[in-house]
Parts: sequence; C-alpha cells; structure tokens
Amino acid sequence: MALSHPLHQPSERPAMKYYYAIVHKDADSAYGVHFPDLPGCFSAADDLNDVVPNAVEAMELWLEDQPEPDASPIERIRDLASEDLASGAFLVLVPRVTTSGKLARVNLSLDMGMLAAIDAAAASRKLTRSGFLAEAARNEIQGRH
Repeated sequence: MALSHPLHQPSERPAMKYYYAIVHKDADSAYGVHFPDLPGCFSAADDLNDVVPNAVEAMELWLEDQPEPDASPIERIRDLASEDLASGAFLVLVPRVTTSGKLARVNLSLDMGMLAAIDAAAASRKLTRSGFLAEAARNEIQGRH
C-alpha cells in the first residue's frame, strides 16, 4: 500500500486557470484586448510582447471587484469571437495565477552556479530564495520577463 502526502494530492493543488482574450490590431493603433468572460475588462499594448502582461494586469484589476467567473471553453470563445477572428483578430491565453495561502515545501535540484546566482539576486532584492523563485515563476508564467 503506497502512502501519499496530503500536499501531493491533486485536490490540494489549486489548478491554474486561463482566460481567453481577443486581440485586435488596426493600422496605426495599439493592440486592443478584451475578455469575453470578463465583461468590461479591456487592455491595450503598443508592442505584441506586452499584450499578455498588460492583459494579466487588467484582469487582476477587474477581478479585485468582481466574483471570478468560470473560464469558457475554446469552442464557446471561438463562437463568440467568430466575426472578430474573421476580421483578423486572434486569441491569446491569459494566465490567472492565484495564491492559496498554503505553503508547500518542495525539493529542487539546481546547478550550484545557478543556485549562487539565485541567492545573489534574491539577496540584492531583500528576498528569500523561495520568495525570489516564486516571483520569478509568476513573472515567467505571466509573460513579465
């Protein structure tokens, strides 16, 4: 009989949620972004590389004052956005990273040189190693690198 630790149970880990956003780009304009699942949530970006990070920020602000809705499946989003998509818009997945308030101890294997670089970067930012790695992971997931 295999024993399992409660933190390793899938039900204990909140699943990361993604919302689809529709991105428009007209000539001589910024990229415009809106979320079919989040009415009234809009974002913009001058550069394509800033579309997702800016959309994450807009989504987080919108969700501060609204209950978090379920994310629609891609089929529903495609139906809702069919005219936009036909006119050149495209879809992006925008990650919703939430915190559970529960900490989990994990074991990582890293190259010693990388570990030294992480520790130096964490110390320069007055962060713990764990805090630095969590922030780096969040930035990478949300496209803020």
